[in-house]
Amino acid sequence: MNVTVTPAPRSSLNVRVEVPPERLDAAISEAVRHLSQRTKIHGFRPGKAPRAVVERAVGADTVLEEAMDHLVQKAYRDALVEQDILPLTQAEVNVEQGVEGKPVIFTAVVQVRPEVVLGDYRNFNFKPEIEHIDDAKVAKVIEELRDQNATLAPVEDRGARNGDYAVIGYTGTRDGVPFEGGSAERMPLILGEERLIPGFEAHVVGLRPGEKTAFDISFPDDYPEAELAGKPARFEVELRELREKILPAEDDDFARSLGSFDDLKALKVEIKARLERNALDKARHEFADRIIEYATANATVELPDVLVDQEVEIMHDELRGSLARQGIDEASYRKVTGKTESDLHADFKPRAEKRVKVLLVLSKVAEAEGLEIADRDVDAEVARARERYGSDRKTMAYFESDRGRSFIRSTLRRSRLVEKLVDEWLAAHPEHPPLPHLEDDEPGAMSEQGDDEPESALLTPAGSAG
Repeated sequence: MNVTVTPAPRSSLNVRVEVPPERLDAAISEAVRHLSQRTKIHGFRPGKAPRAVVERAVGADTVLEEAMDHLVQKAYRDALVEQDILPLTQAEVNVEQGVEGKPVIFTAVVQVRPEVVLGDYRNFNFKPEIEHIDDAKVAKVIEELRDQNATLAPVEDRGARNGDYAVIGYTGTRDGVPFEGGSAERMPLILGEERLIPGFEAHVVGLRPGEKTAFDISFPDDYPEAELAGKPARFEVELRELREKILPAEDDDFARSLGSFDDLKALKVEIKARLERNALDKARHEFADRIIEYATANATVELPDVLVDQEVEIMHDELRGSLARQGIDEASYRKVTGKTESDLHADFKPRAEKRVKVLLVLSKVAEAEGLEIADRDVDAEVARARERYGSDRKTMAYFESDRGRSFIRSTLRRSRLVEKLVDEWLAAHPEHPPLPHLEDDEPGAMSEQGDDEPESALLTPAGSAG
């Protein structure tokens, strides 16, 4: 068998294989035997009918087609092994010659892992940037904590103003006829946040509980419901409830209510210490990101289409998962955004290319640094996954498979590589403050989830997804 390999664009190889004619003869004999076993031929036991009889029963073309199929598949696999080629995906094979008595010739364009040529990834001229924590930043956190611990009190002695919590009822009509989604018995909203169509809430400001108003207003031109976009409507609105936020006093009692703090000063000391720890962690992560960007920018690699396409699909799956967690189905999301699946994939592609290049470059740097991950480390990660996803058989089957373990190994390798580069830079610059690697699993200060709200045609696209 004669195999010729030549480079092709987009990290692929042109593989041309020439198989001696005697191998086709043997493949035809094997095809005759298999077809004879599968075909009921009168007067012959399965597998014993001669070629001429089999060809009369199924056709000569069928015999040759089966022989070529098995011969080309085996020859293709043998050629990959002989040339030490690891394909990224199954190649399409083009048979150029498949005639009895002549060599079988076929070609294939094989996508392979690209060759990464590293540039410099160590001699960068930037350093970690640590955010300075001052009294203003501490005060901002105090205000956020007061806001989170605020109470709501009924308002009866004044009109509604921005920042108040209101419950309204409304009916919307067009040419005197109610329209779908244009009315609600009890719609909660915070005045001034513009959750409804622009200008709507301004008509509520100034009302007292129990008061009503009526006004004309137009839907925005870019409103997602085409039958309402840019169209005028009339609304009758009643303010049914009005409450205002009462913040707790910024004093020692407030500090003690948040935990084991003796006074407000102790709370501020703890907040500043935590902000400083987080600033160090943020500086480390951002420094690591800049090192990755530097290494990637200085490397040369031709990205295979198949890897980019796979990453696009991964990003699409990530979007579906994110939407599902918010209770939004993809069809609704596409309707609001006006995007087709092809549009989404086109949007994903630039980031997918960047992600693929980063992964390839980091893998090459890890190879250059001689960084390997021991089996026991992979086992430990599988064990952690088992604790977290133990009841999810599908997920655990993946992590315990060869493919899943390979993913874990490559992920650990990349993360440890980046930590290694950061630590080595810090060791070479002892004058720089230490940057401990912290994993902050605490929820964010504004991570509370509000109550479910009724659907309404007044909600803007941003509001409806919130």
